Amino acid sequence: MVVIIMGVTGSGKTTIGRRLAAKLGWRYFDADDFHPPANIEKMSGGRPLNDDDRLPWLERLRTLIRECLERSENCVLACSALKRSYRDYLLLDARVKLVYLKGDADLIQSRLNQRRGHYMDPALLDSQFAILEEPGTETQVDIAASPDEIVRTIEARLQQA
Repeated sequence: MVVIIMGVTGSGKTTIGRRLAAKLGWRYFDADDFHPPANIEKMSGGRPLNDDDRLPWLERLRTLIRECLERSENCVLACSALKRSYRDYLLLDARVKLVYLKGDADLIQSRLNQRRGHYMDPALLDSQFAILEEPGTETQVDIAASPDEIVRTIEARLQQA
Protein backbone atom coordinates (compact mmCIF):
# COMPACT_ATOMS: atom_id res chain seq x y z
CA MET A 1 0.00 0.00 0.00
CA VAL A 2 1.08 3.57 -0.69
CA VAL A 3 -0.46 6.34 1.41
CA ILE A 4 -0.25 9.84 -0.04
CA ILE A 5 -0.47 12.56 2.60
CA MET A 6 -1.58 15.69 0.73
CA GLY A 7 -2.24 19.33 1.49
CA VAL A 8 -0.95 22.83 0.99
CA THR A 9 2.45 23.93 2.21
CA GLY A 10 2.54 24.11 6.00
CA SER A 11 -0.34 21.68 6.54
CA GLY A 12 1.95 19.14 8.24
CA LYS A 13 2.56 16.63 5.46
CA THR A 14 6.16 15.94 6.45
CA THR A 15 5.50 15.74 10.19
CA ILE A 16 2.46 13.49 9.80
CA GLY A 17 3.99 11.44 7.00
CA ARG A 18 7.14 10.68 8.98
CA ARG A 19 5.21 9.82 12.15
CA LEU A 20 2.76 7.61 10.30
CA ALA A 21 5.53 5.77 8.45
CA ALA A 22 7.46 5.25 11.69
CA LYS A 23 4.37 3.97 13.51
CA LEU A 24 3.53 1.53 10.70
CA GLY A 25 7.15 0.51 10.10
CA TRP A 26 6.88 1.69 6.48
CA ARG A 27 9.24 3.63 4.28
CA TYR A 28 8.77 7.40 4.04
CA PHE A 29 9.24 9.62 1.00
CA ASP A 30 8.87 13.39 0.69
CA ALA A 31 7.78 14.61 -2.74
CA ASP A 32 9.81 17.78 -2.17
CA ASP A 33 12.94 15.65 -2.63
CA PHE A 34 11.84 14.79 -6.19
CA HIS A 35 11.57 18.35 -7.52
CA PRO A 36 14.10 19.30 -10.17
CA PRO A 37 16.49 22.13 -9.17
CA ALA A 38 14.65 24.63 -11.40
CA ASN A 39 11.43 24.08 -9.42
CA ILE A 40 13.18 24.57 -6.10
CA GLU A 41 14.80 27.76 -7.37
CA LYS A 42 11.46 29.06 -8.60
CA MET A 43 9.66 28.34 -5.31
CA SER A 44 12.56 29.75 -3.27
CA GLY A 45 12.16 32.95 -5.23
CA GLY A 46 8.49 33.19 -4.31
CA ARG A 47 7.19 32.18 -7.74
CA PRO A 48 4.49 29.50 -7.90
CA LEU A 49 4.92 26.47 -10.11
CA ASN A 50 2.67 25.88 -13.10
CA ASP A 51 1.50 22.58 -14.56
CA ASP A 52 4.45 22.43 -16.98
CA ASP A 53 6.86 22.83 -14.04
CA ARG A 54 5.11 20.07 -12.12
CA LEU A 55 4.93 17.47 -14.91
CA PRO A 56 8.51 16.06 -14.57
CA TRP A 57 8.04 16.01 -10.80
CA LEU A 58 4.73 14.14 -11.07
CA GLU A 59 6.31 11.66 -13.49
CA ARG A 60 9.07 10.92 -10.98
CA LEU A 61 6.50 10.43 -8.22
CA ARG A 62 4.36 8.14 -10.38
CA THR A 63 7.43 6.03 -11.11
CA LEU A 64 8.23 5.85 -7.40
CA ILE A 65 4.68 4.75 -6.56
CA ARG A 66 4.63 2.16 -9.33
CA GLU A 67 7.98 0.72 -8.19
CA CYS A 68 6.81 0.49 -4.57
CA LEU A 69 3.65 -1.30 -5.67
CA GLU A 70 5.60 -3.69 -7.90
CA ARG A 71 7.85 -4.58 -4.94
CA SER A 72 4.85 -4.80 -2.58
CA GLU A 73 6.65 -2.20 -0.46
CA ASN A 74 4.38 -0.22 1.83
CA CYS A 75 5.23 3.46 2.04
CA VAL A 76 3.99 6.91 2.93
CA LEU A 77 4.49 9.79 0.48
CA ALA A 78 4.08 13.40 1.58
CA CYS A 79 2.96 15.29 -1.53
CA SER A 80 0.98 18.48 -2.08
CA ALA A 81 -1.13 16.90 -4.89
CA LEU A 82 -3.25 20.05 -4.98
CA LYS A 83 -5.21 19.39 -8.17
CA ARG A 84 -7.49 16.49 -8.92
CA SER A 85 -5.59 15.82 -12.16
CA TYR A 86 -2.35 15.40 -10.16
CA ARG A 87 -4.02 12.96 -7.78
CA ASP A 88 -5.62 11.03 -10.63
CA TYR A 89 -2.15 10.67 -12.14
CA LEU A 90 -0.68 9.35 -8.87
CA LEU A 91 -3.54 7.14 -7.68
CA LEU A 92 -2.51 4.19 -9.85
CA ASP A 93 -4.90 1.66 -8.32
CA ALA A 94 -6.81 0.80 -5.16
CA ARG A 95 -3.57 0.13 -3.26
CA VAL A 96 -2.81 3.87 -3.29
CA LYS A 97 -4.73 5.73 -0.58
CA LEU A 98 -5.12 9.47 -0.16
CA VAL A 99 -5.27 11.48 3.06
CA TYR A 100 -5.95 15.22 2.86
CA LEU A 101 -4.63 17.36 5.71
CA LYS A 102 -7.22 20.11 5.78
CA GLY A 103 -6.80 23.34 7.67
CA ASP A 104 -7.71 26.97 7.45
CA ALA A 105 -5.36 29.54 5.99
CA ASP A 106 -4.80 31.43 9.26
CA LEU A 107 -3.63 28.33 11.14
CA ILE A 108 -1.36 27.27 8.30
CA GLN A 109 0.07 30.78 7.87
CA SER A 110 0.92 30.89 11.58
CA ARG A 111 2.78 27.58 11.19
CA LEU A 112 4.63 28.83 8.13
CA ASN A 113 5.71 31.95 9.99
CA GLN A 114 7.47 29.69 12.52
CA ARG A 115 9.01 27.27 10.01
CA ARG A 116 12.74 27.49 9.33
CA GLY A 117 15.00 25.82 6.79
CA HIS A 118 12.45 25.07 4.07
CA TYR A 119 12.90 26.41 0.55
CA MET A 120 9.20 27.07 -0.01
CA ASP A 121 8.50 30.79 0.32
CA PRO A 122 5.62 31.19 2.83
CA ALA A 123 4.18 33.88 0.54
CA LEU A 124 3.16 31.07 -1.84
CA LEU A 125 0.43 29.84 0.51
CA ASP A 126 -2.22 31.97 -1.21
CA SER A 127 -1.27 30.54 -4.61
CA GLN A 128 -1.53 27.02 -3.20
CA PHE A 129 -5.02 27.64 -1.84
CA ALA A 130 -5.95 29.25 -5.18
CA ILE A 131 -5.25 26.06 -7.14
CA LEU A 132 -6.31 23.59 -4.42
CA GLU A 133 -9.10 21.27 -5.55
CA GLU A 134 -10.18 19.60 -2.33
CA PRO A 135 -10.84 15.87 -2.45
CA GLY A 136 -13.94 14.32 -0.93
CA THR A 137 -14.62 14.56 2.77
CA GLU A 138 -13.90 10.86 3.30
CA THR A 139 -10.19 11.55 2.90
CA GLN A 140 -10.00 14.67 5.10
CA VAL A 141 -8.31 14.98 8.47
CA ASP A 142 -8.47 18.24 10.43
CA ILE A 143 -4.98 19.59 11.11
CA ALA A 144 -6.12 21.44 14.24
CA ALA A 145 -5.73 18.14 16.12
CA SER A 146 -2.36 17.12 17.55
CA PRO A 147 0.03 15.17 15.31
CA ASP A 148 -0.48 12.05 17.44
CA GLU A 149 -4.27 12.32 17.09
CA ILE A 150 -3.96 12.83 13.34
CA VAL A 151 -1.75 9.75 12.98
CA ARG A 152 -4.19 7.67 15.07
CA THR A 153 -7.09 8.85 12.89
CA ILE A 154 -5.27 7.96 9.69
CA GLU A 155 -4.18 4.58 11.03
CA ALA A 156 -7.77 3.74 12.02
CA ARG A 157 -9.03 4.68 8.55
CA LEU A 158 -6.37 2.55 6.88
CA GLN A 159 -7.43 -0.45 8.96
CA GLN A 160 -10.99 0.03 7.70
CA ALA A 161 -9.87 0.28 4.05
